[in-house]
Amino acid sequence: MIAEPSEESLVLEVLLLGLLGFTVGAFGTLVGAGGGFILVPILLLLYPDRPPEVITAMSLFVVLANAASGTVAYARLRRIDVRSGLAFAVATLPGAVAGAIVVKQIDRDTFNLVFAVVLGLIGVYLLLPRPVATIREPLRGRGVVRRQIVDRDGTMYFYAYRRWQGLGISGGVGFISSLLGIGGGIVHVPVMAMVLRFPVHIATATSQMVLGLMALQAVVTHFASGTLRWDQTLAQAAMMAAGALGGAQVGALASNRLQGDFILRALGGALLLVAARLAIR
Repeated sequence: MIAEPSEESLVLEVLLLGLLGFTVGAFGTLVGAGGGFILVPILLLLYPDRPPEVITAMSLFVVLANAASGTVAYARLRRIDVRSGLAFAVATLPGAVAGAIVVKQIDRDTFNLVFAVVLGLIGVYLLLPRPVATIREPLRGRGVVRRQIVDRDGTMYFYAYRRWQGLGISGGVGFISSLLGIGGGIVHVPVMAMVLRFPVHIATATSQMVLGLMALQAVVTHFASGTLRWDQTLAQAAMMAAGALGGAQVGALASNRLQGDFILRALGGALLLVAARLAIR
């Protein structure tokens, strides 16, 4: 006969999962990555018997809460490119649905390996030295989107990108993020900053909005497929999501005090650490 968990152990679990959610929410929002890239490896260690689709579903539930809270915080700072974000979010829809379905066909060991390789490659890329002062030719031609944003502090951001690139990249991000349960920001933020020419602070803020809408699509898919149920798994995810709500507000405020290059390098270092830990396991 299995003993029921004591009241003290339940309280401790709530506190620890809430603290985990807060930490993931704060750092994930700081780098615009949603926090799933940190949360998934931790969940893999905490719940070794759960299949990959359950782990990704739990993570995406927390990412949804984190991204929603982060979006509100960044909206107050007036750093979200709403029009671009909505277009990118729509482009992630097919990939997000496909990823939530495909993950059910992957065994646990393969999932761990793919996850470690993806994180490691992105982390190395972000830490590679880049020219400090690179002059880019102005974008011209059809399909070029130009934006000008003035944030709450009066800082003006002017940038341009090719629409087809943004939509195509977002489609791939939707699939990868839903497949791995990582939210997609670890891919979207560096690509928006380095390929699409978004200022890093605008990229992190806009990514949070895209993450929220994309995670909502994936979570609904997991509910519809039966991966997420009204049971202990969802209760544990809700504990972490509650902590992430507060952590996201802290992360958004911290991003206002840090340089864009530091944010990218912090993201790269964190990815390498997580990838190494998962690969060793």
